[in-house]
Amino acid sequence: MLEYILKRLIWTPILLLIASFFVFFMGNIAPGDPAELILKNRATPEKINALREEMGLNKPLVIRYFSYIKKAVKGDLGDSYIFQGKKVTELLIPKLLVSIKLNIAVTIISVLIGLPLGFYAAKRRGSWVDPTIVLSMLFLFAMPVFFTAPLLITIFAVKLGWIQASGWNGFFDKQIILPALTIGIPGAAIYVRYMRASTLDVIDQDYIRTAFSKGLNNYTINYKHIIRNSILPILTLLGFTIAGIFGGSLIVEIIYGIPGVSRLALDAIYQRDFPVLTALVLIGSTMLVLANLIIDIAYTIVDPRID
Repeated sequence: MLEYILKRLIWTPILLLIASFFVFFMGNIAPGDPAELILKNRATPEKINALREEMGLNKPLVIRYFSYIKKAVKGDLGDSYIFQGKKVTELLIPKLLVSIKLNIAVTIISVLIGLPLGFYAAKRRGSWVDPTIVLSMLFLFAMPVFFTAPLLITIFAVKLGWIQASGWNGFFDKQIILPALTIGIPGAAIYVRYMRASTLDVIDQDYIRTAFSKGLNNYTINYKHIIRNSILPILTLLGFTIAGIFGGSLIVEIIYGIPGVSRLALDAIYQRDFPVLTALVLIGSTMLVLANLIIDIAYTIVDPRID
């Protein structure tokens, strides 16, 4: 197990370097001259050439890449083209923290709803409970965000007046409930599906039948044998759910007025703010690679037979 973890630790920085070079390369071949974007109406051939020289854009791509990585390791992801005078990290970190907090709340809701329901549906296979749970969650999963968000706002903010319709006051404020439910409930359907399928696969194994034939109590069978082995595929889903802070929250952030990273990404795309886009994709790639590493380590802890 230790040898496997060491191999993964060695490969992780290599994967990060490959991903970072690809992201940097794509950002630099994208259409549009950064100097022209910064100068806008003040652009002249002389000013453009002078600014390109100052920014090091005339240097070879490989040299610019290693210069970027050297600065990125120190926390400097460059300057924004559109928000001139501001560092990318200054723009990104506050919004990134908001999106991370929202995603943590979404993950908690999805897991707390999805895993128990998926396990219960599998245990009640053959009864009306199983298809009822599955079909209900599929129905919730199929409902678009632009329908569920206004519906929740109408019920809890307008009619009942329990929560404000929009705004953000932090992780522990009740205003996080509606956006977290908007994404978390459909997300729970995915966990129901995976947990149910994984549990059914474990239940059909010979060692579970042997456990029942030995007369072991339900608590021991369910928690020591079934759940422990069913949870392995869920670790992968959980890891990439936590890592995926950029996906699925754009519409929610707009509807609820949440100052998260998705809105910043959209603005950067429309305005071709390549340093911001490069930083966003680089951070997302890093989180995916690290999530994969954590998942692999968690697998070896749960099941030491993996090597």
